[in-house]
Amino acid sequence: MMERRQIVQAAQRGDAQVLVTLVHVEGSSYRQPGARLLTSSASGGAYTGAYTGTISGGCLEAEVVRKAAWRVRGGPVVEHYSTLFDDTAEVPFGLGCGGAVDLLFEAAGTPEFEALMRALAASLDGEQFTVITWLPCGTLGFARAILDADNAIVFATPGLDSVEIQVALAAGSHWNESTGGWHVERLLPPQRLVVLGAGDDARPLVRMAALLGWSVLVADGRAQLARPERFPEAHRVAVAQAADTASLGISATDAVVLMTHSYEQDREWLAALLPIAPRYFGVLGAKHRSSLLVSEAAAITGLPLSACCERIYAPVGLDLGGDGPEAIALAVISEAHARCMGKLGKSLRLSVEDVALQVRSGSGASRYAQAVCALPAGPVATAVAGQLV
Repeated sequence: MMERRQIVQAAQRGDAQVLVTLVHVEGSSYRQPGARLLTSSASGGAYTGAYTGTISGGCLEAEVVRKAAWRVRGGPVVEHYSTLFDDTAEVPFGLGCGGAVDLLFEAAGTPEFEALMRALAASLDGEQFTVITWLPCGTLGFARAILDADNAIVFATPGLDSVEIQVALAAGSHWNESTGGWHVERLLPPQRLVVLGAGDDARPLVRMAALLGWSVLVADGRAQLARPERFPEAHRVAVAQAADTASLGISATDAVVLMTHSYEQDREWLAALLPIAPRYFGVLGAKHRSSLLVSEAAAITGLPLSACCERIYAPVGLDLGGDGPEAIALAVISEAHARCMGKLGKSLRLSVEDVALQVRSGSGASRYAQAVCALPAGPVATAVAGQLV
């Protein structure tokens, strides 16, 4: 989401040159379809090497940016980049993902580009869109349609009819290098984090959420704490009590962290928000304190205690260890992010079974080790190569 914000800002500067969008992935990839990179030009349109966003883990960017303007000289085009190679193949890029990606190159300034930038910007303000892009292949031309949350067409390349749009919308993304296809993308608003409590320990939490590109609201009943200058990364800072819940617009799609350090305020906020059941609802405090709070809030709301416990994360945060506001903020934002992404509790650690399966199904370490050929010759390259053998 932060990438989307940065690309919109870069486009608004007026020096955008080429937009590169990852539209298809085969095998492993650092980024997934929808990742974007926007190149910028100096005055006069000269190549500068400047860009915003990424479409890989840093392996493809230099090559893509260097040739982006040349790629679109005849119009939008899809280029295939593969990291799948055998022991004797030449390795054109310093890639280690072992997959393949298809990238759409399109020049800035076209009606399709401008419509997409408007949709990206509006999505950051809470609107939802579906973007369907017909990818150029052979005689098939490039086209784009953008639909709002009600699937009403807000933009369409001349020549597209509603039947074509509805067929692509129903089918979802489809791409074949020989026959072409289209890329379907849902533009959802940023995740919103509501931080209830404006103490010093809330500040690193707000900063970390902002780094994720989230929209952050900070609210506290104490006017001396709830000041915008204390939370420059927040999109809104409000002086508010639990009675103001409706005016804050807190909904079931929000992530909420309750950290006022006031037992009475926490109880009021808890009773006000438990019926809403935010997507993530973390409560700061010791287990004993949180137990008292939730038992009293259950009595106030009339909700079963079991339902209240299911709707909150208390004590808040993953058990990451560490001490101090920054460590606590990291534990909290990690748990909130995992819950909002539907990944909570899933470990990515390799098991013995994983290693055995991957080694049997892969084509050997050479696909990764050969990437060191991009290093300059000398002792360093030799040493690195020795570690990868």
